[in-house]
Amino acid sequence: MQSGIMEATHEAAFPQASAGGPVPAPRSRPLVGALVPGLVDAVLRHRDELLCALTRVATARAATDELFRSLRALSGAPWEILRNSPRRLGRLATFLPSNNLLYSYVLFGVIPSLYTEEVRIRPSARVAPAAMAVHEILEPHLRGLGGGRIVMAPVSQREFLVHCARSDAVVFTGQPDNGEAVAAHLPGDALLLAFGSGPNPLVVGPRADPGAVCRTVLDARLYNSGQDCLCTDVVFVHRSLVGELLPRLADALTAVPVGDRRDPGTLVAPLLYPDAVEGAAGFLAGHREFTVCGGRVDPARRIVEPTLVHLPWQDAFHPPEFFSPVVLTVEYDSPGQITRWLHSREETSRGMYVSVFGEPALAGSARIATSVVCEERITFDAEDGNRPFGGYGPRAGHVRRHGTAAGRPLLLSAEAGAGAAS
Repeated sequence: MQSGIMEATHEAAFPQASAGGPVPAPRSRPLVGALVPGLVDAVLRHRDELLCALTRVATARAATDELFRSLRALSGAPWEILRNSPRRLGRLATFLPSNNLLYSYVLFGVIPSLYTEEVRIRPSARVAPAAMAVHEILEPHLRGLGGGRIVMAPVSQREFLVHCARSDAVVFTGQPDNGEAVAAHLPGDALLLAFGSGPNPLVVGPRADPGAVCRTVLDARLYNSGQDCLCTDVVFVHRSLVGELLPRLADALTAVPVGDRRDPGTLVAPLLYPDAVEGAAGFLAGHREFTVCGGRVDPARRIVEPTLVHLPWQDAFHPPEFFSPVVLTVEYDSPGQITRWLHSREETSRGMYVSVFGEPALAGSARIATSVVCEERITFDAEDGNRPFGGYGPRAGHVRRHGTAAGRPLLLSAEAGAGAAS
C-alpha cells in the first residue's frame, strides 16, 4: 500500500519558498515513499555499526533506545511532511548536538533533506568522530536512494556561520546565549530554530504510587547517565510521601553501579563532559548536609556517583542542568507552590515540560505558564520526533525570523510549512 505522501501533488507536498531566489524544481513524487523504507532498512542492516559509533558517547541502553526512536521518526516522516506541507528550502545549516547523534542526524538532517536541496551539518567538536561515523554509515544510502545532499564537516563555528548566513533556515542546538550570537550573523529573513533546555520538573503528588514513581524518577533522571536535555533536574515530592519515597530512591541509587558504557547492563557510566563533572561536584560540595546517599565525584575518571539530594522548599531555588546522575528532590506542601514557581521569571524563561504524577490540582491543563504538562508521563514518553518539541520558554526553545523571536514547541517542517508566517 502506498503512503499518503505519494498521493500528494508536488505543490501540496513542497510549496515553493516565497523568497530567496529561484526555487529548484521539486523531486519526483515517489521519492519520499521510496527513500524512507530504504533508509529504515539501512539503519537496521547497519545496526551494529551504528551502535558501535553511538556507544562512544552514550550508554548501550541509551544508544539502543536512540536507534529505535530514530526508526520511529524515519517511519513517521511521510506523515509529518504531508501534514505540514513544508515549502522547498534551498539550504539548511544544522548545529548537531553532542548527544543523541543518530536521532539528531535523522531529525535535523535526513528528514529535512526530503524538502531541502542541501543540508550542511556541523558536529560538536566534543563528539565529531562519532558523529562523522554515523554520517559515513548513512549518507551513502541516502545518496544512493536519490535523497537530498547532506554535508557534514567538523569546521570552526566562525567558518560555519558563513554557511548559516547563506542558508534559508538554521537549526541551533546548544546554550541560549550562543544561539543569540548565531542569530546576529543571519539575514533578517532567515528562519532560526534554537533548541535549548529546561529543568523538566517532575511532581510526585499525594496520590502517586511510591513504588511505581520511584522507577519513573530513575527513568527520567538516569537516561544516558543523566546526560540529556530531557532529563528531570528536580523532583517535587509532596510532604506526605517524602518518608516513603526517599528511602526507596536511596536504596535504588545505592544499587546502581558505574560501569562501561558499552555494557548493555550499565545504567550509569563515566560522563562525557568534564564541565558536567565539575558542575555536579560544585553543587554537591555546596549541599553536603542535604545529601541522602552518594555524593562522591572522581574528576579524573569523570565519574559522578549516583546521588540523592533532598532540599526543603525554597521559592527562589532554581536547579542547574546537571547532565549527571544526581537526583534532586524538593519537598512541597501545596500545589500552589509549584504553580507559583513555574510562573517565576526564571522558569517562564526556560519552561519546557512538567511531568505530573498523583497531583490532581496540576492535572487537566495543557500547560502551566510556559511548561507543557505531561500527565502520568515523563518527557521521554511525550517526545515524538515528528511533532513539535519542547515548551514555550524562549530559552528552552524559540523560533526567530525578521528580528522577532517566539518561544514555542519546535519542528522544522511545521515552521517551514505553507501556513507558517514568512
